[in-house]
Amino acid sequence: MRVTSLLVATGVLLSLAPAAAAEPVVRIHDVQGTARVSPLDGQRVTGVAGVVTGVRGYGSVRGFWFQDPEPDGDPRTSEGLFVFTGKETPAVAVGDAVVVDGKVTEHYPTASGETPETTANQSVTELVEASWQITGRGEVPADVVGPDAVPGEFAPLEGNIDKRELEPQRYALDYYESREGMLLRVDDARVVGPTDAYRALWITTKPEQNANSRGGATYTGYADPNAGRLKVESLADGEFPAANVGDRLRGATEGPLDYSRFGGYVLEATSLGEHQPGELRPESTRPQREDELAIATYNVENLAPDNDQVKFDRLAQGVVEHLAAPDVVALEEVQDDSGPNDNGVVAADETLRRFTDAIAAAGGPRYLWRQIDPQNNADGGQPGGNIRVAFLYNPARVSFVDRPGGDATTPVHPVERGDRVGLSASPGRIDPADDAWTASRKPLAGEFVFRGRTVLVVANHFNSKGGDQPLHGRLQPPERVSEPQREKQAQAVRGFVDEALAIDDQAHVVVLGDLNDYGFAPAVQRLTEGGALVPLADALPPLERYSYVYEGNSQQLDHILATPSLKADYDLVHINAEFADQASDHDPQIARFTVR
Repeated sequence: MRVTSLLVATGVLLSLAPAAAAEPVVRIHDVQGTARVSPLDGQRVTGVAGVVTGVRGYGSVRGFWFQDPEPDGDPRTSEGLFVFTGKETPAVAVGDAVVVDGKVTEHYPTASGETPETTANQSVTELVEASWQITGRGEVPADVVGPDAVPGEFAPLEGNIDKRELEPQRYALDYYESREGMLLRVDDARVVGPTDAYRALWITTKPEQNANSRGGATYTGYADPNAGRLKVESLADGEFPAANVGDRLRGATEGPLDYSRFGGYVLEATSLGEHQPGELRPESTRPQREDELAIATYNVENLAPDNDQVKFDRLAQGVVEHLAAPDVVALEEVQDDSGPNDNGVVAADETLRRFTDAIAAAGGPRYLWRQIDPQNNADGGQPGGNIRVAFLYNPARVSFVDRPGGDATTPVHPVERGDRVGLSASPGRIDPADDAWTASRKPLAGEFVFRGRTVLVVANHFNSKGGDQPLHGRLQPPERVSEPQREKQAQAVRGFVDEALAIDDQAHVVVLGDLNDYGFAPAVQRLTEGGALVPLADALPPLERYSYVYEGNSQQLDHILATPSLKADYDLVHINAEFADQASDHDPQIARFTVR
């Protein structure tokens, strides 16, 4: 810099530098920009002004949100921003007017094994390495999110949308991104996902969107993921409501909008609406008639001997009181006798004994069981748990036909048994060596006799959705990497059914369990194509077909399908998935078959 010396009349020598050009004022909307990734990513900014709207003073992701009270009028640019302070609680309070210096960064929430480059999650624009001054007090109004605010179309289907210019009037994900870090308010919100173990629940901002009769929002197809869903957590240490689906948060639920890999956009509430419980109650089905064969499926969520007795008792109550003691129950997620202790134990006799004892104590029948121990750690699930499917049956109502030869590795096939179809082994596993079942539960087939008629029952627990990209991510449409394996599994099970029908086109075959997929998904479509198996849930209206609630979506993962020779009265019994207090994360379902 050139310096000019000037001798003034006083005789004092002054050094005069040219006046520095005033640095442009950086506002929050400049940092946020018109896309997901900040145009100032990686740069240091100074003097960014705003009013504190929320403080996270706990955990390892502490910091505060602040918002510019003078918006620029561009609907694409958010006026809110998060200041990350690590494990240090920031010395600010809601309503403080602040000016902040810091480095702009894009934080990508990652799961184990992911990097910011490989994750499908969206980023959060933040200031890090920050310092600030409190200059006074101020306030900003909350942006009210009404039923018509969020667009119904969910996301642009254009691959990586990180740097794509936002269209908040067209896409729900763009709408939320254009308000990242801003103070939002939802009035009289309906709960569509129950309170979980992490003090979080889901509401809908669009009450009419795919609303089912019990207050949830049903997931009806890949193109319609319910854009109104929004996660809610609390920034306060006080009591968090134990809310069920259909409950209300009366009044205003308000706070800054954040993003998490656990569900996407989340309202970090500084104030919650008043919890108003709804009238949702667990359902009960009717008892089967004397001439009806009642078959149910129930995912009992990692049932193991080390579970407390309360879980066994509540699951037993579900079987006896809510399912009216079916003749056959296909169970999923039965763990071995040592639970998740990875010690080589694969037998599950103690698990099943405790469960059947609990059922008897609850007034139910003395069920017997049939199952096949898997090879150690070969079937996926919790390491060491060796989850498997199993049959319970009431010997006073139905007979199980034991045929030798079934083990962890030997495939079972339908065979001719006189004038009817039976099994080569009972119980037996379907194609256990096929790579379709790698690190996944193998289907269990059993031969039952009811009133002199043979019924083949196949219990299933297909490959989980682990590894699929999230609905809320930056990669659109999300890749469902787990789907091809379930299609191969469905093909194997369908092959078994086709073998049975080739022997007897009037064969009675029931395929049921946790298929980990939707009625509209390719795996289920493969099972039902050509009418070989009838999806019994199709007897219900589309919005009522669900057995699981995930991220505010009521969805159908559990199924009962049957060959057309079987006529059924079907019931999906809601006792768990919609409630904060759950015995399992799945709802059971039952079909009462007229067997001729």
